[in-house]
Amino acid sequence: MKKQDSNGTQAAMISEETGLKTLFKDELKDIYWAEKHLAKALPKMAKGATSNELKTAIEQHLQETENQISRLEQVFEIIGVKAAGKKCEAMEGLVEEGKEMMEDTEDGSLTRDAAIISSAQKIEHYEIASYGTLRTLANTLGLTEAASLLEETLNEEKNTDVKLTQIAEGFVNESAKSEKA
Repeated sequence: MKKQDSNGTQAAMISEETGLKTLFKDELKDIYWAEKHLAKALPKMAKGATSNELKTAIEQHLQETENQISRLEQVFEIIGVKAAGKKCEAMEGLVEEGKEMMEDTEDGSLTRDAAIISSAQKIEHYEIASYGTLRTLANTLGLTEAASLLEETLNEEKNTDVKLTQIAEGFVNESAKSEKA
């Protein structure tokens, strides 16, 4: 069922509640909380990075993350649900693990950059799985506009993962292997 929202655009209403619709909304709330939590952690990761290339990549991803939060808010609007987060234990754990990895490595070292990349890629892979699932659920539920927004974010997450791999393989890992423990 569709209805016109106050802007005159089509908003898909999830009128009849089904298990799949409930799952979609719950997963949407989960990733919304996760993205907001990540947006708070990324500046600390950038500050802890040694190489300018990694700092820049993290800062760029922070801008993307802020845009992704806005896109999620659009998806909430499409389904006629107020944007709200539900604590994401997975993201909280991944961010905490990243903090610990930074604390366990020497400030100013490329070993720390390798640790930040490792942590960031774990986060990216979690986000890739989450957005892939959400996009598929949106398509199944006939929420094509929502699916398109989720696909856009999914592609950004995949691109960030590739960029992090390029930084790691380009110079960080090789340089870090000769640093003293």
